[in-house]
Amino acid sequence: MPQTIHTTVPAPPDADGLVDRLGSAPVVAALTRSGLVESVHHGIVVATDADGAPVLERGDVTTPIYPRSSNKPIQAVAMLRSGLDLDGELLALAGASHNGEGFHLEGARRILAGAGLSEVALQNTPDLPSHEPERDRWVAAGRTPASIAQNCSGKHAAMLATCVTAGWDTATYRDPGHPLQQVIAETLAELSGEPIAAIGVDGCGAPAMAISPLGLARALGRIAAADPGSPQGRVAAAFRGYPQWLGGTDRGVTALIRGVPGLVAKDGAESVYAVGLADGRGLAVKITDGNQRARAVVTVAALRALGVGASDEAVAQALESVAESPVLGHGRPVGAVTAVGI
Repeated sequence: MPQTIHTTVPAPPDADGLVDRLGSAPVVAALTRSGLVESVHHGIVVATDADGAPVLERGDVTTPIYPRSSNKPIQAVAMLRSGLDLDGELLALAGASHNGEGFHLEGARRILAGAGLSEVALQNTPDLPSHEPERDRWVAAGRTPASIAQNCSGKHAAMLATCVTAGWDTATYRDPGHPLQQVIAETLAELSGEPIAAIGVDGCGAPAMAISPLGLARALGRIAAADPGSPQGRVAAAFRGYPQWLGGTDRGVTALIRGVPGLVAKDGAESVYAVGLADGRGLAVKITDGNQRARAVVTVAALRALGVGASDEAVAQALESVAESPVLGHGRPVGAVTAVGI
């Protein structure tokens, strides 16, 4: 079991400098309506080889960003290193931004029960399920927002279970100075190959740790190519084997993992996407305006630039379905969001 470590919380990077770096990112996607380009999205895109070196770059790939939920695979690795005893669907749920479907909520409760806890111990932000049919049922039943229904409840349940196993305090598990968050910080720095640039508060209340898109791509590549028995390899196996627990019905990240053998992926808020390939290559995308509509389109374009799907029609079709982003006019397709310069 790891010893308590002490990672200094870094000062936030210069705000004006980050505005300049994010603001100068190139156009990576365009929305066309009836033949006219109506909007464009700027972004940062980076792919790494099996050694973690960049092989595709758009924008300043060393710019610090919050990967948000794209950090969850690394967080899950850190929890396993700290003694968490999960595999299969529950380990996938530990790294999930789930829909709040019934099986997701049941799984989060199973994780908690295995640690002798109930959902009362959860400290993530209360919310309604994000899956529309489940949300409608929830509201029709007169239920109000709850932590168990919020998309990060699997991660928070696993964090609590890790604390119980390690003998750490459960009441303060979200504090950046808590031993669990210290191990997460150490693991993130190790797998990304760079120091953490900043620590903030994520939407769910857990610490949000900033690294660069380059570091994020490097970390996902290392997880995807890891030895099966290692914590990294166990996370990769769980994501590949149970992608519906990672996202849910009709989620793009679930379809992407199902459609590309050996791939692991995690989407994140503010338009972040991270991918690892079985050969150790990694990919990270950050759309700098935070709009989600361009994220999958650009990610798929970058995967195609890396040769994914070039010799496999089934994979090519899977990528096409994930990237599909029609623009509607009067209820019918009149354009699309497409990648630019990838």
